[in-house]
Amino acid sequence: MSRTAADTRVLVEKSLRRRYRAERRFRIYGIVSVFVGVAFVLFLFSTIVGQGITAFRQAHITLDVHYDAAALGLDDSSDPALLATANYPAVVRNALRDIFPEAEGRVASRALGALVSVSASHELQRRLEADPSLLGSRERLRFLASADVDQLLKGGIDRTLPEQARPLSDQQIAWVDALTARGQLGLAFNKGFLSQGDSREPEQAGVLGALKGSLYTLVITLLLSFPMGVAAAIYLEEFAPRNRWTDLVEVNINNLAAVPSIVFGLLGLALFLNVFGMPRSAPLVGGLVLSLLTLPTIIIASRAAIKAVPPSIREAALGMGASRLQMVSDHVLPLAMPGVLTGTIIGMARALGETAPLLMIGMVAFIVDPPRGFTDPATVLPVQIYLWADSPERAFVERTSAAIMVLLAFLIVMNAAAVVLRSRFERRW
Repeated sequence: MSRTAADTRVLVEKSLRRRYRAERRFRIYGIVSVFVGVAFVLFLFSTIVGQGITAFRQAHITLDVHYDAAALGLDDSSDPALLATANYPAVVRNALRDIFPEAEGRVASRALGALVSVSASHELQRRLEADPSLLGSRERLRFLASADVDQLLKGGIDRTLPEQARPLSDQQIAWVDALTARGQLGLAFNKGFLSQGDSREPEQAGVLGALKGSLYTLVITLLLSFPMGVAAAIYLEEFAPRNRWTDLVEVNINNLAAVPSIVFGLLGLALFLNVFGMPRSAPLVGGLVLSLLTLPTIIIASRAAIKAVPPSIREAALGMGASRLQMVSDHVLPLAMPGVLTGTIIGMARALGETAPLLMIGMVAFIVDPPRGFTDPATVLPVQIYLWADSPERAFVERTSAAIMVLLAFLIVMNAAAVVLRSRFERRW
């Protein structure tokens, strides 16, 4: 009998050791998984920040500009019609040639002018049209450098490569070094990245248009999907009779949450654009499409939050003489609001990052001017990132990563605001 007890004890101890080893392995697997996940996230964010942080600084060239009437192709008159057609690139080239008089000939002059962004001519035109009295005078102005010069200063162009393998020649690099030594070329904060719309020229491209487009689109999405989703959840959970039709509606809502987003884009293209004739590439249409996309998520999360409210709350309210509507509006919904806002955060975060449905309704168009309203042509940040990622210019690589940083910051601000609202609505029972 004692031998049997000893054998049993040995078996139990072996079983315990196996169990403890399994628990230790499981704990190690969990820790390793967490570290691997954190490492990948850190690698992703470090790559994005490392490539995009340089976009917030931009190369500028300071030049002494002479509004010479002869160089502009004008007489001494300041006729607005003539000012619009003046030869402003010649003024920029002359300002550069004053620094480098050895740049003779058309080829050298063109190479010298390539150091400055094409926006310099537009800046001169705006200034002269705004103040025609500048004609014949001189002033010192700061212009954007070209994207190649900007990349050279940031180390994006390898100076040791053969001349034919670089976008800048040896002579252009020598001019850049000379301007830097004179203090007329350097990097400064790139406020244009946050205050300008898109452009074909990397040094002029900004995210303001896409940022405003995303804001307008999300406002429409929130105004439509939040009240409709919460109302649908309340009806299905508190008022709808339990029969085959409500079961069918619930199944379809769950299925819609798993439908690929591009299907909603096709629906928006067929319904809002082709049937109702709404403006193409507008935040209004984008918000309608994204509302269809986020509604199932908000409804499902809101129903779960409403269902989590204890039945005693409902019974107490009804026992005190409240109607079902008063019971829901005054007791159940306030207690469920944190969960409802959580579902809304998830739905809006998904809407902010969507690209496919918006491509179908034309929000992939090249939009220069930021939208001023909900019906103006616009694009959104994910689509802007997609467009820049597809651009061949090297300078767009850093702007793509910088736009991702802006998108993440926008998402964090939006989620932080929702969390603050959720904490204010939160109640304990």
